[in-house]
Amino acid sequence: MSKALIVIDVQNIYTNPDSELYCADSKQTVGKINGLINDFEKKKLPIIYVKHVHKVDGSDTGRMFDFAGPAEDFNFKEGSDEVEFDENLKVPKNATVIFKNRYSSFVGTPLEKILKDNKVLTIVVCGFMTNFCCESTTRDAHDRDYYVDFITDATGAPALETMDENKIRESVSEYMAAGFAEIFDYETYISNFK
Repeated sequence: MSKALIVIDVQNIYTNPDSELYCADSKQTVGKINGLINDFEKKKLPIIYVKHVHKVDGSDTGRMFDFAGPAEDFNFKEGSDEVEFDENLKVPKNATVIFKNRYSSFVGTPLEKILKDNKVLTIVVCGFMTNFCCESTTRDAHDRDYYVDFITDATGAPALETMDENKIRESVSEYMAAGFAEIFDYETYISNFK
């Protein structure tokens, strides 16, 4: 059963301490993502990097920022430093990078074609944010009949008012385990990765 690693939105907006969406555990999260990348490279399995980017004029935002304030004040603007990959992320020169402007990595992207071309049946999800793009991609993949391995501690999210990053991971993992994905922590996944 062919697998592909989906590396979602490992961008400065989540790893820069000055960002409003900074994830406190981002350094460790990126380290685990790099570990997954290394293992997929060794096994010569597909790795697809996903980057969330919007046009500067906001014409492609749709309803993305309904809950975030005024429409003219939005994140992920093309050309900004916040949309660049974190400098510590391992990105090979010939990396497959796709761009999205919705939560799910499938919407408006060539992801499904890439997966079908590579005869992928299982996707492995890591990246940011646990409770938005990682969760949305997982749910969408399930509805498209892919198997999903969700690597909980290789995802990250900024704290919410009532939940810290670990509680978000735990909650999302419980939802996903109920019918959308197999849930793993990084060490368990790596030690059993075939």
